[in-house]
Amino acid sequence: MTYEAGGGSGGEPTASLRDVVVQWGRIGCTGFGGPPTHIALLRKLCVERRGWLSAEEFEDAVAACNLLPGPASTQLAIFCAWRVAGPAGAIVGGAAFIVPGLVLILGLAAIFLAASPPLWVLGAGAGAGAAVAAVAVHAGAALVPASWARTPAHVRWSMYAIAGGAAAATVGPWLVVVLLGCGAVELALESPGRGNAARAHSWPVFVVAVASSTGGLLALAWVAFKVGALSYGGGFVIIPLMQADAVHHYHWMTNAQFLDAVALGQVTPGPVVHTVAVVGYAAAGVGGGLLAAAIAFAPSFAFILAGASRFGSLRANGSARAFLQGAGPAAIGAIIGVAIPLALALHEVWQFAVLAGAAVALLLLRRGVVVTLLVAGIVGVVAVELGAP
Repeated sequence: MTYEAGGGSGGEPTASLRDVVVQWGRIGCTGFGGPPTHIALLRKLCVERRGWLSAEEFEDAVAACNLLPGPASTQLAIFCAWRVAGPAGAIVGGAAFIVPGLVLILGLAAIFLAASPPLWVLGAGAGAGAAVAAVAVHAGAALVPASWARTPAHVRWSMYAIAGGAAAATVGPWLVVVLLGCGAVELALESPGRGNAARAHSWPVFVVAVASSTGGLLALAWVAFKVGALSYGGGFVIIPLMQADAVHHYHWMTNAQFLDAVALGQVTPGPVVHTVAVVGYAAAGVGGGLLAAAIAFAPSFAFILAGASRFGSLRANGSARAFLQGAGPAAIGAIIGVAIPLALALHEVWQFAVLAGAAVALLLLRRGVVVTLLVAGIVGVVAVELGAP
């Protein structure tokens, strides 16, 4: 199956660029809650309200975007804009989806990362940050059923998940190598003779990693590139990719500031990948934040503009599915495994109480992530106002 840019079977445009800017911008401003919310809003707009895409086309697009590295819901937004308004629509629609949350999170980064932020800001960050480990477990657990159901080799699925979890907990900056390695192993097992080629593709990862070891803007570019082009499994897999680099290797942020960055990425609208902009801001100010965001999101635009017309064949491609059957479980394991270093970054007793409360709210009471983080932030404000450290 192939798709045409710009609309229906005749290829005529079905939406103006003004429509795309307004509608995709609205989703970018109101899309609190991460990928599930973005997918629901895009489906309601493009399938139910406007009829720009059929239900089958939309579901195929969701599946194809999940086969690509990087933020899947951002790629879906860009694809839908491409489908209804062509390449220009993809560019302006993607920008309209990304920019509102990016502006907001950079503004919040300036407040939370200030040299002497107000006490209530510190409390809000400490409270919301304390809940992040529970959010990671919640995000990873939500991905397990679907991934497990579509993977016939459950023993290998478990091994890939364990490898990803162990890597996230111990060797954060090299997690991307583990993800690629798991994908390459599964590809070699499912497609004998192709494994060497898949492994060869991972060598540039080592080359660029060594080149970025000197720090500075090149290091920031490498961290952002890993987030945008080499991460499988959704927005939260970027956390273990960034934590060791941003906190321990390059010392752009403290652990507490990194937890703030993750929380900000969750409570602001738009893609969770916006967290990388906070890391960029910590490394090099507003320019660093914009650079990190541009590099992280550029691959999504490139994937759609270059390959959207072949999304149907991508979904049917056995090699792509095999690679994802290895990299996907590893990414899920990494999302859950990163909860360990995130929890170890906490220092105060009251923060562990907040973490426990957040775990109950998310995993047992099924409360929303945004609400849980906001409540945790309020608890933090109250705690520090009452004299808690």
